[in-house]
Amino acid sequence: MNYIKEKTNPKESFDLAGLISLSLRLVVGWTYFSAFWRRIILTDKLNPDLPGYIGEKFNHFLPNALGIKPLIGFLVSHPEWLWWAMVVFTITEGIVGLFLMFGLFTRLMSIGILSLAFGILLGSGWIGTTCLDEWQIGILGIAAGFTIFLSGGGIFSIDNQLFVKNKKITTTKWFAWLASGELPLSKQYLKKLTFTGAILILFVSLFTNQVFHGGIWGTLHNKSVKPDIEISNVFVTDKSLNFTVFRTEGVDVYGSFLIEIALSNQNDEKKIVLNGDDLANFPAENISNHFVTKVKTGKHSLIIPLGGKADITIPFEKPEGLSPGTYKLVLTDVSGIFWTTDIVL
Repeated sequence: MNYIKEKTNPKESFDLAGLISLSLRLVVGWTYFSAFWRRIILTDKLNPDLPGYIGEKFNHFLPNALGIKPLIGFLVSHPEWLWWAMVVFTITEGIVGLFLMFGLFTRLMSIGILSLAFGILLGSGWIGTTCLDEWQIGILGIAAGFTIFLSGGGIFSIDNQLFVKNKKITTTKWFAWLASGELPLSKQYLKKLTFTGAILILFVSLFTNQVFHGGIWGTLHNKSVKPDIEISNVFVTDKSLNFTVFRTEGVDVYGSFLIEIALSNQNDEKKIVLNGDDLANFPAENISNHFVTKVKTGKHSLIIPLGGKADITIPFEKPEGLSPGTYKLVLTDVSGIFWTTDIVL
């Protein structure tokens, strides 16, 4: 049987690639546009004074972010800068997602998707209570963005309509790189770009999976399962016990609930004790928060949200029994978990 070898038409090949990736383009586009839709249309998540403020969610990323922790730390320490960053981020997600769904400047928008996903991966890839939620969102967004960049928008895109109606513009190289159509690369270079990009994304996937979750070797770990609190800057004056708390792990949707703070001597005698009722009525002026996510009193405890950091001052008149020596500060969570640190007076 004889076969006739047809000559490949590069434009038709890219049109077909864009058609095949249509579902990916629509779903990924909606994923990012829906963030804009939720925060602005369905509810107000850009108001710092309302519950659900997106800046607090961003603050949750801080404790274990990879590479961008200084940037996050700066923003959550400066609420006015944080608000602007959240507004710009939200509008960017809206524009990128909407344009990608319609196939307008598809390749430029795919780079936007890749960049947004990379930021999400570095910031929150470690968060996920039942599975690797944020890590999966980030790494799949990177792979999807790269794939759509290669394919372009295909025939069902505004880019393609522009190509049909205005060939003066759409046959230029800049249009091909920013929108859709045939990439101005030889077949050899296209293969190299595709292979190199895929291997690089695989490396990022394996590296971040290991760093955030131990997913390649060693012990698996999930930093979103139970709370962890760092205690620092502990000191006692004649009138107060002072220390800093910083919650670095645990579920991001609710806080750690402290039901006791105690300072004990070497004989485990509690010299200073605040129980759940004391902490529920703890004076707000004795809590100095560092970030927009705030340590605050609750109905039965002191609430420490993920990423929350605050200086705590517990006033007291120094009793005679608090003599020089080594003492232990113990913070107890409602779950039974406790954290300790020693202090020498």
